[in-house]
Amino acid sequence: MGFLKKKGIKLSPKVYFIDALGAMAQGLFASLLIGTILKTIGQQFGLEYLIEIGNFASGVSGAAMAASIGHALGAPALVLFSLLTVGYSANALGGAGGPLAVYVITIFAAEAGKLVSKETKLDIIVTPIVTILVGCLLSYWIAPGLGKAATSVGDAIVWATNLQPLWMGVLVSVIVGIALTLPISSAAICAALSIHGLAGGAALAGCCAQMIGFAVMSYAANGIGGFFAQGIGTSMLQMGNIVKKPIIWLPPIITSAITGPLATCLFKIEVTGVSAGMGTCGLVGPIGAYTDWINAISQGTKVAITGFDWLGLVLICFVLPAVITLLISKLFKQSGLIKDSDLKLDL
Repeated sequence: MGFLKKKGIKLSPKVYFIDALGAMAQGLFASLLIGTILKTIGQQFGLEYLIEIGNFASGVSGAAMAASIGHALGAPALVLFSLLTVGYSANALGGAGGPLAVYVITIFAAEAGKLVSKETKLDIIVTPIVTILVGCLLSYWIAPGLGKAATSVGDAIVWATNLQPLWMGVLVSVIVGIALTLPISSAAICAALSIHGLAGGAALAGCCAQMIGFAVMSYAANGIGGFFAQGIGTSMLQMGNIVKKPIIWLPPIITSAITGPLATCLFKIEVTGVSAGMGTCGLVGPIGAYTDWINAISQGTKVAITGFDWLGLVLICFVLPAVITLLISKLFKQSGLIKDSDLKLDL
């Protein structure tokens, strides 16, 4: 254990399941997500250079995820740089479930690289070789299987949501919304499982219910700064208060159970991958829904974006989470179960 500590290897669930997942979501955001946004803007305004830049950004998503995970694991420079190749190979061989393959394989490759880092006088050769070989061999051996497994789980969720949009709308919305506020990454989970279609819409609804919900119900305690920090930042800021008083989590959770089935049954909102797990963070969720509309039109599966589409998106992402959470939290506050001070953030 002393050697592992010396190498900065911490066999901790927090490191692997919280820090690494959160970092992976940042890598996805800085590559695939930003690339998709730029590409969409370019397509809408006929800006070919933005389309090309968007393709460049999206094309390095595997490498970006691996680098982000390596950084979270405290990988030395040579290991970190070598992980770019590992991420690229794992993502390419993992297919639609590439993000899960990148996540699992990068952790093994990073820790293997850290074990040999600076242990020989040929460090500049040994460390990259070990990191890349471990990562790429694992990519050949397990990435396709991991990718298929992730896709199968995602497809099962999508299938179940299409079959039972009401109850699965509730379930997916609540679970993904909770994951958004917990110190794990709902965006990474949605990306890893290739969540899409109505299931993605339910996930988006749940995330928005948490972010907008906490933003409005804590406005009296945190003001405009707290409103924006949670509403377009992250509801994870409330995690400390939730640990102290879990009941403050109920209003946004109840709201997500209401808006989720509305998204699936009434407005039939569909969102793909990482955007589904981002909610209103940087307005990524709504932008993702719009991008899916554009893609559906280009593929001939949608005729046009209607006023009802826009109404549903605005209601699910902003209006309903605010109104419903406010009403529920007011009842909780009037009954003495929640106080404004319970939601105070140290901003």
